[in-house]
Amino acid sequence: MTNQLPKTLMEAVKYFADPETCIQFVASLRWADGEAVCPFCQSKENYFLKTRKIWKCKACRKQFSVKYNTIFEDSPLGLDKWLTGIWMIANCKNGISSYEIHRALGITQKSAWFMLHRIRLAMSVGSIELSGEVEADETFIGGDAKNMHHKAKKRRNVTAGRPKHKVAVMGVVERKGRVKAGVMKTVRINSLVSFLHDHVEKGSKVYTDEARHYENIYHSYVHEVVNHSMEYVRDNVHTNSLENYWSLLKRTIKGTYVSVAPEHLQAYVEEQSFRYNERKGTDLTRFLEMIKSISGKRITYSQLIGCEI
Repeated sequence: MTNQLPKTLMEAVKYFADPETCIQFVASLRWADGEAVCPFCQSKENYFLKTRKIWKCKACRKQFSVKYNTIFEDSPLGLDKWLTGIWMIANCKNGISSYEIHRALGITQKSAWFMLHRIRLAMSVGSIELSGEVEADETFIGGDAKNMHHKAKKRRNVTAGRPKHKVAVMGVVERKGRVKAGVMKTVRINSLVSFLHDHVEKGSKVYTDEARHYENIYHSYVHEVVNHSMEYVRDNVHTNSLENYWSLLKRTIKGTYVSVAPEHLQAYVEEQSFRYNERKGTDLTRFLEMIKSISGKRITYSQLIGCEI
């Protein structure tokens, strides 16, 4: 089947132009061998209603579509637009804005924004554990204070010291491997070290800068430090892999998304982490990994804009 799948965006647009092809494609990745499983009673005894393009379960008699219990659920947009949108965001190195999706797919900007956030939800991988040689560091995401109006500086309590108006993001990355990053509510030692313990296997070799909150992690890890006030690399001791990830993340936010609300920042971090972790694959393999992650992940527009808890 893989040999018949598209390998470029142009091929993907043509391939997914047929609604029947879209349904069978998503079904083949959602369910083993494309055999539909009833989401209500888990029965495999189903039959396909061609006129309505849905399945009906012989056991519980309930009907369901291939969109049910996925990021596509309750969306009026066709799978042709969804699959093309997923291909674009999975493979655009610096991300793709809702206005670009709006123009490319012929949908409203509001729909494109909602679509992208649903796709980012599928990009999140949850908890992962890294091991071996691991780099740990944190960065701050937000606008430059020098470009802010004095009223905005006062409202956000901007000072000359630590950037209080910015949002802290903690990250850990395996050398030549995966990355895990998360938005931190606080930059206190306990929070940062807890993130490290949650995602890095004990006994791993951890490289950090000279920040004070890493001083006592030697109890759990083989810890080596590089003093950035003096050097950036000392033999094999550096945090350059993570600095590369921060560069990609900030370039995406500043260059493509321009302004990201703090409450949505984690979604953009997950987006960049997905592309980083799948960087060795092809456009097709990244796309397939995305489709495999669509099930069981759903968010409503009201939840997204904070009107529903």
